[in-house]
Amino acid sequence: MTDLSLATADLLDRARAWAAEDLDEQTRAELLKVIAQVETGGDSAADLADRFDGTLQFGTAGLRGALGAGPNRMNRVVVSRAAAGLAAYLIDSGHRGGSVVIGFDARHNSDVFARDTAEVLTGAGFTALVLPRPLPTPLLAFAIREFGCAAGVMVTASHNPPQDNGYKVYLGDGSQIVSPADSEIAARIEAVGAVADIARGDAGRVLDEAIIDRYLDTVADLATDGPRDLTIVYTPLHGVGGTSVVQVLETAGFSAPHIVSAQEEPDPEFPTVAFPNPEEPGAMDLALALAAERRADIVVANDPDADRCAVAVPGRHGWRMLRGDEVGALLGHHLLSSGTTGTYANSIVSSTLLAKMAAAAGQPHEETLTGFKWISRVPGLVFGYEEALGYCVDPEHVKDKDGISALLLVCEMAATVKAQGRTLDDVLNDIAALHGLHATDQLSARFDDLAAISATMQLLRDSPPLSLGGLRVERLDDLAQGSETLPPTDGLRFVLADDARVIVRPSGTEPKVKCYLEVVVPVNPEDGVDAARIAAAGRLDAIKADLKVAAKW
Repeated sequence: MTDLSLATADLLDRARAWAAEDLDEQTRAELLKVIAQVETGGDSAADLADRFDGTLQFGTAGLRGALGAGPNRMNRVVVSRAAAGLAAYLIDSGHRGGSVVIGFDARHNSDVFARDTAEVLTGAGFTALVLPRPLPTPLLAFAIREFGCAAGVMVTASHNPPQDNGYKVYLGDGSQIVSPADSEIAARIEAVGAVADIARGDAGRVLDEAIIDRYLDTVADLATDGPRDLTIVYTPLHGVGGTSVVQVLETAGFSAPHIVSAQEEPDPEFPTVAFPNPEEPGAMDLALALAAERRADIVVANDPDADRCAVAVPGRHGWRMLRGDEVGALLGHHLLSSGTTGTYANSIVSSTLLAKMAAAAGQPHEETLTGFKWISRVPGLVFGYEEALGYCVDPEHVKDKDGISALLLVCEMAATVKAQGRTLDDVLNDIAALHGLHATDQLSARFDDLAAISATMQLLRDSPPLSLGGLRVERLDDLAQGSETLPPTDGLRFVLADDARVIVRPSGTEPKVKCYLEVVVPVNPEDGVDAARIAAAGRLDAIKADLKVAAKW
């Protein structure tokens, strides 16, 4: 054994202690191999340090990280401690002996983490209700309310890369946790002792298929009677949405969709995509190719846990992916036109268009912080969305984004307008003619040094630009100060002339600073929407260029 620094020796001691209590033979063997390499002077010291440099932080998104051994990875030790902390929080909150429903997707170890969670919760005196197989996240949110549970846990990393997994926690109202519940659960996780001392019971009660049918029937009931002539291409992107989407569409009267065969079955390796997110370049290529082959009317997709929905439509220049804000406007228009009354909501980084549409229809609108944990809590909510392909069209039953119900309503809209000889693009043009063309885009910068993220935010606070893209900055809102309607969050909102705006914020899941841009261009009846789109694209490009200069990117 080579001479080791005190820091490395301490790191090795912590790693050996972790290995001694690791519940999983595979991650224990993985860690012991890394330890041996460090002991013999190999090049694994940085890997070992990263695994033990802090712990995965439990926040409002729960846990999410790469699979592997160590406190800074997703593994059975981390999950068992999280379940024990959640149990302690629920007991302290007056829910001793209640029920908790547990769901999981098809990622590596999702079923294992679900079983560990169930054993820890039953060991703490709770009734664990486990969904019968890998299923969509919105079904878990539905089941919480359906069974009157104290909480719910979904093991998923949504659209993260294959090497990741995660752990989302919902409370009894069916919404994801928000502050202060996140910090209170995190404190109880921190207080958990040795994993061997965590009481474990049985693996809970596996629910039968009836809960799945109840959810899918509830979704199908959202569709109203109307045209159903629609050729649909669908991809679940190797995720868990496939069978659910097929059943919902058929129950609602649609013909079975043409499914991308190479992406039809759940596969935790996501072999046909570089990144299993329908927003990423290339992710939808197979679906769009199938749509051209089948002369489809629409392409729809879910992310791997089916809580998001992507849409593509044919146009004069080929297939076009709709932005999340465009789908949000279409769904808002659909619900407003059908007379759905109540509060419409979207996140601050989403388009301002929905607010104008709701006002024109005499309906209230609210703006929230980013994330459905905030959107779902809007009083009187009837529709909420965020630009990252998340839509809540039935908050009475699912207080979270739901890619399956959103997909159904988009198909219903497409069939209705097809019967009129029109397209969803025509509907978007109608909306633009009424309210102006609202064009959105993003700019982001990735950093290896996390300190650069806060430095960028501080630079923009200290030296804000006076104009962006030739538009005067009329107001700068420091979102960290909070307001009467928004809790504090690290972000800046630049309100520009001509109803344009830019919001800059650190990403909540990646080492990035993200900028959300919007410009509004009136539609001249003589020039049409296409001219407004060209003008908007030019303005967005100019704003991006000035932002890069202001942020020194």
